[in-house]
Amino acid sequence: MNTHPCSESSSRRGWIVIGVTFVTLGLAYGIWYSYSVFLVAFLREFGWSRSLVAGAFSVFALVHGCMSPIAGWVGSKAGPRRLIMMGGCALGCGLLLVSLMREWWHLYLAFGVIAAIGVGAAGWVPSVLIVRGWFPDRVGTALGIASAGSGVGIFGMVPFAQFLCDRIGWRWAFRVLAALTVGFIFPAVFCLVRDPPRHEEIGSASRPRSDQRSLNGGVYWTLFAAVRDWRFWGLGGVAILGNLGPQMLLVHQVAYLVDHGISLAVAAAVAGLVGLVSIAGKMGWGIFSDRTSRELAYTLAFACFSASLGVLVVAGRYPGSGLAYVYAVLVSLGYSATAPLMPASASDLYGGPRFSTIFGTLHIGNSLGTAAGAWIAGQVFDWTQSYAGALWVAFASAVLAPTLLWIVAPRRPHPPPAK
Repeated sequence: MNTHPCSESSSRRGWIVIGVTFVTLGLAYGIWYSYSVFLVAFLREFGWSRSLVAGAFSVFALVHGCMSPIAGWVGSKAGPRRLIMMGGCALGCGLLLVSLMREWWHLYLAFGVIAAIGVGAAGWVPSVLIVRGWFPDRVGTALGIASAGSGVGIFGMVPFAQFLCDRIGWRWAFRVLAALTVGFIFPAVFCLVRDPPRHEEIGSASRPRSDQRSLNGGVYWTLFAAVRDWRFWGLGGVAILGNLGPQMLLVHQVAYLVDHGISLAVAAAVAGLVGLVSIAGKMGWGIFSDRTSRELAYTLAFACFSASLGVLVVAGRYPGSGLAYVYAVLVSLGYSATAPLMPASASDLYGGPRFSTIFGTLHIGNSLGTAAGAWIAGQVFDWTQSYAGALWVAFASAVLAPTLLWIVAPRRPHPPPAK
């Protein structure tokens, strides 16, 4: 993947950017998915209902989603590098404040709002902008490699968070995570990362086909034009449905396994394995989609996710069978496809100089699905004392999401309307 046909230094810079982005995403989203561990700790210490504790994560997801179009706009104006540095500081501040909480609304404010703003500014949207800018000719592959960092983060951070909770308590665990976040993200991005060159500077030889088409004659996709296109809303629907089921499980999986007689340490290890497998999943689905189609890759991924739901139910009935680890592999292969394929599909359809704002707006769908999934599962459990109904909702979303992507058909992009 060459970033500039005539510059080896530009290529090296692009790979450095991917490396730093890899670790930054690992920290940000490792903390995101560590909430499944802290959820159990909060339930035990405060005695709150599951819907209340899960609701903080839903607020987190919604605020994160609202940050996405802002992050896309700011990233296109000021550059994603500055945005990521500010986000790392905000995330660390939010985690520190969580360690001081005494009431439920403290959790909602510190984690649900402040930490969410930090992840929104340092996380996926600016990372997509910076990686896509350095590797415009192989978007799916580059994003697959960079997004695998979140898998490493889940693999390392979830068991690490459980270890910290066991040794020093959940309050000090949040303080340690805050120090790690700020201690890496700000200096690493400041010293090693540079904003990507503009497509016009890269040259037409490395410009993706969608960008070439959108720039011909000065006609390109804008946010106003995109929201009048039915496929924009279809892709938003894919984002909602594709995140609802997987995020539901990733937030509640530790609690589910503990409820069914599996030890907290094993449940945390299962959550970590989800992250480990997703490393290969994100890279693999990104490369596979570049060579085949986004639709086929997405469909196969959600077939794996659907299978994971059945395995999870059986694992709950036989807690000593080791099936929880099989579940971890399958759910990871399923959810990991969403990271590279959604921005790649958006790039296929709406590539061009206004992509950052369009993608940032579309990313709200990811957060809506995440928020809905976490809250629905908690509410269903509070009503029925079981996650069974929530698992059926997850299965329905797993069937509908790839079906809708085939209808949207990113394999057949069309030009924007003439100005």
